[in-house]
Amino acid sequence: MKSNQHHKTRLHELATVLRSKNAGPFLTTFDLFFDDKKLYQRVKNSGVLSKALISRLYKLSEQEVEGIFFVDAVKGIKITIAKPANMTSGDTHCRDLFGAQQHSLLMDIEIPQTPENMD
Repeated sequence: MKSNQHHKTRLHELATVLRSKNAGPFLTTFDLFFDDKKLYQRVKNSGVLSKALISRLYKLSEQEVEGIFFVDAVKGIKITIAKPANMTSGDTHCRDLFGAQQHSLLMDIEIPQTPENMD
């Protein structure tokens, strides 16, 4: 079981699945899934996942963060960003052909615990 003992918890400790992959040659998408509705709501309601944060982490403009989508029915979050111009999937300079290593910057995002989401 994941710990909620600390004031803030890292995203990778809350999510059951945290992954990235290509969404075509020019986009990368991140999938976050939770097996507990309270944990999902904690992340969603925290307001921490924002275009400003994602753009800062990935050194993009906020316009290059295509969207952050919350899908309550599956307790999932999808974040889609534009790939840098020199990192198009399949390009000779691309270091991550499948986009499968890009989620690492999200792992240590700290999600606060509030009285509403305490067990």
